[in-house]
Amino acid sequence: MDKTAELNLLWGSILLEELARLGVQHVCMAPGSRSTPLTLAAAKQTKLKQHLHFDERGLAFMALGLAKASRAPVAIITTSGTAVANLYPAIVEAWLTHVPLIVLSGDRPPELLDCGANQAIVQPAIFGHYAQQVNLPTPDLQIRPEALLTTIDNAIANQTQPVHINCMYREPLYPGTMSADFTHYLSTLGNWQHTSQPFSQYAKAQLHSTPSSDALARFVHGKGVIVVGTLAPHEQPELIIELAHKLGWPILTDAQSQLRQHGAAIGNIDQLLLQPKAKSLLQQAEKVLMFGGRLLSKRLINYLAEQKWKSYWQVLPHQQRLDPSHTPKQIWLCPVNVFSQLAWPRSSQANWAVQLIELNQRLDSLFAQQIDQGEFGEAQVVRAIAMQTDKQLFIGNSLPVRLYDMFAPTTATMASIYTNRGASGIDGLLATACGIAAHKKQPTTLIIGDLSQLHDLNSFAIAANHNGPLVIVILNNDGGNIFNLLPVPDEKLRSEYYRLAHGLEFGYAAAMFGLAYNQVDDINAFNEVYQEAINHQGTSVIEVNVAQDQASSQIAQIAAWIKQS
Repeated sequence: MDKTAELNLLWGSILLEELARLGVQHVCMAPGSRSTPLTLAAAKQTKLKQHLHFDERGLAFMALGLAKASRAPVAIITTSGTAVANLYPAIVEAWLTHVPLIVLSGDRPPELLDCGANQAIVQPAIFGHYAQQVNLPTPDLQIRPEALLTTIDNAIANQTQPVHINCMYREPLYPGTMSADFTHYLSTLGNWQHTSQPFSQYAKAQLHSTPSSDALARFVHGKGVIVVGTLAPHEQPELIIELAHKLGWPILTDAQSQLRQHGAAIGNIDQLLLQPKAKSLLQQAEKVLMFGGRLLSKRLINYLAEQKWKSYWQVLPHQQRLDPSHTPKQIWLCPVNVFSQLAWPRSSQANWAVQLIELNQRLDSLFAQQIDQGEFGEAQVVRAIAMQTDKQLFIGNSLPVRLYDMFAPTTATMASIYTNRGASGIDGLLATACGIAAHKKQPTTLIIGDLSQLHDLNSFAIAANHNGPLVIVILNNDGGNIFNLLPVPDEKLRSEYYRLAHGLEFGYAAAMFGLAYNQVDDINAFNEVYQEAINHQGTSVIEVNVAQDQASSQIAQIAAWIKQS
């Protein structure tokens, strides 16, 4: 009797069981025939929550969001051919930002490659540099199951970036029975079948490098600043506030630091660097302590690059280069909570930049007057959301995240901030937000631009299946109006080759997917609709329609006021 289909399923079952033991909580699946052994194995796996979507690109970005929210690896199952290629953008983003995605791709066997067979492409190494490769052979009784398990364990344990496990399967793919007898084949696995632990149990890899007490004392001697770049909510960035109080140094925060709206931080640093007094004061700094990287503000990036630092320390969780300016520095590999709670002495120049607090507060007042009490527009909506939400906020790329970085208000309570700022693409943003919302079903808000939403229109289907509060706020300025801020040679070029005005609205798209929808054109209506949406047990779409030049004109006007103040 041919047991090919049954053996394929057994290998798939072993693989999915081991991934669950290695910490995987979610598996995201797209339909396809060649991945049948994996799909059937996932369908009967009770330890994994299953998510299905017809579009592999959106599926991968949903997995990215689930992995960010769960802080655990997420498995993705696809069939062969271009289905695998559609995962590429999310895999790139995950690799750059150290998010552990595990791709399980069904594949044709070697004899069906490069010979005109249907839906067959060369899948090993398809993700190039952006995923660790595990290329499994076709299932074979001559290959022991423990070899399969140790291969998976070695690839997944302690991995913080994507892994691609390519699974070649010969037909038949659909077993006649789900319970073929492989007792003899599995007999060498010992206790694995009766425990819940991985076959190979790797110790957690931990690399902590911290300065000595003498090094700390030398470093804090003088005028310094603390810069907080991209940090995840679980990294306890609030401990940096305590460190800043101890040192007496100001904290300059990025939009992705989780501290941008904190009252004890200098949140308006992007705009403060336009202000002559603030910039002159900051130029006195001699030392910088940077947590994380991937800064959004070019003004802050330029400040760090141009300053003649006596000492530059950067604290990162993994060894990587996160400094486009290539400034000489000491890099410490250490979690934020450990580094923040070292025995830091107080700086010899504590409170040297206390004037920054007053300058920062003046900008808060300026934004409240000129944005909150001004014309209806994108910055006003971004600030309104940031004032109201205290759960999860996913901010889209291009203009939305820059508006948040420039103008977010100081608040008593803050949401957990998520972004996709590794490759900073505008694809897959809604799908990622859906993944973040799906893990714990906490109220989640997405702020997204119109072109980004058009890119990810299929993911309305994922959003339609969500049964917790998810609010999609679309800032529709009819095109890519981030380009209004860039020095494109003339307006004709800007309009025809960059902005790409489309004249589309999202009401019919929302209706097609059965989503609650509202369109607003004033802040009172927005606030009312937003409060209803954030309390609704399901997905809501709020479309904000504004003029093409509203945000760029307001940004320029506020910058002019700040420079003259």
